[in-house]
Amino acid sequence: MRKIVASILVGTLAAAGLVFASAGTPSVSADEALKRLMDGNERYTAEKPTAAQRSTKASRAALAKSQSPYAIILTCSDSRVPPELLFDSGLGELFVIRVAGNIPDPVVLGSIEYAAEHLGTPLVMVLGHERCGAVRATVDAKGKAHGNIGAIVKAIAPSIKKATKECAACKEDKQCEKTRKSEYVECVIDTNVKLVTANLTKNSKVLKHLVAEKKLKIVSAKYDLDDGKVTPFK
Repeated sequence: MRKIVASILVGTLAAAGLVFASAGTPSVSADEALKRLMDGNERYTAEKPTAAQRSTKASRAALAKSQSPYAIILTCSDSRVPPELLFDSGLGELFVIRVAGNIPDPVVLGSIEYAAEHLGTPLVMVLGHERCGAVRATVDAKGKAHGNIGAIVKAIAPSIKKATKECAACKEDKQCEKTRKSEYVECVIDTNVKLVTANLTKNSKVLKHLVAEKKLKIVSAKYDLDDGKVTPFK
């Protein structure tokens, strides 16, 4: 009876798409994936997109039963930061996760693990952006926020303390949060992106293992709202 019940359960989950397939094989290396992203961003800023050529009826048909995205993008929900456009990508090329402040809660981590382990995607990019509203709100909130926004503020808050110590603007001006606020907020944005990137492997044994096995590379970058360029952090 238990075997029958288990069989029915597996079948039900499979029908719902909740039984993950075995680990996929990367179609490209992590370095090649990063190059593709940056090449796509160059096309985007030059206003010479080619994504439409890879988003046709034939593309849909080819991808209908499987996917093999070459990069995972964890970025902000901001309406001005759509990765598919910024990287001039077509159907099936990017596995995109968007959440305010690019905060990786357990569901987000699980989504990244799925793409990395089961789809074989070789690259994760944590993409922050200029003038991030979630970070600005965290700076303004000073630890207090109403509703579920408080969860975002709490997650980003550690970046404030670290940024205050490391921001070049603050080294020159101890009151930089007030006197040079725009620069200060950008420092917190950068720090948040770097902390999120570092914490992916700290909070996920799956990602840590894949990185150790050199099956996954994790990078961070920042999008400039003014000129459209994505700049990887060193």
